[in-house]
Amino acid sequence: MLIGYARVSTTDQDTRLQLDALRDAGCERIYEEHASTRSERPVFAQVLDVLRDGDTLIVWKLDRLGRSLIQLVNTVNDLAAKNIGVRVLTGVPIDTTTAAGRLQLALFAALAEFERDLTRERVMAGLAAARRDGRVGGRPRAITPTAMAKARDLLAAGWTLKSVAEDLNVNRTTLWRELNRDTKGVGSVILA
Repeated sequence: MLIGYARVSTTDQDTRLQLDALRDAGCERIYEEHASTRSERPVFAQVLDVLRDGDTLIVWKLDRLGRSLIQLVNTVNDLAAKNIGVRVLTGVPIDTTTAAGRLQLALFAALAEFERDLTRERVMAGLAAARRDGRVGGRPRAITPTAMAKARDLLAAGWTLKSVAEDLNVNRTTLWRELNRDTKGVGSVILA
């Protein structure tokens, strides 16, 4: 069965051009959706549920299937694993039911993997450079080292964890977590 999927990102846009092309391609069922690829796409999820072994999903343009090359390749690979073909009508015409279409998809998959590897390398290089410059990623610690020293002194003087947390203007659980982080392997503080 040939199943068509048309999507536009906003309600101001019109799917008529896509719908006409899908009808001309011989789609027996056509699903229409007004949703950004950044948001949930309930109609697309419904299409994926409807597709069966031997069916072909037809879209007007490749970007109707996904927001990124990686997402697109993953979607097409998931469909191929279920013996569901994909045909793209415009832009870069692809038909995974043919040998040439499967070759195109393999090339896209290789490009997606290359893109993933490049991104990973850039991120790792950026993190290494930041560490060399003394910057550490992540959320800053809730309590400064000076405040931690004060907290330990107050606790040693007999203050309760609750009163120390109030004095430092932090949550009791935050103080407890920071004290435990400071004393890794030495013991732990019990919430009082």
